[in-house]
Amino acid sequence: MKKLFTSESVGRGHPDKICDQISDAILDAYLTW
Repeated sequence: MKKLFTSESVGRGHPDKICDQISDAILDAYLTW
């Protein structure tokens, strides 16, 4: 699910590094809760 989310956000044309970090942080916080 994590890879799917990040790859989707990167493929949309946003700054991939920023999007990757944001989605990573959100999912990380969500999964560790």
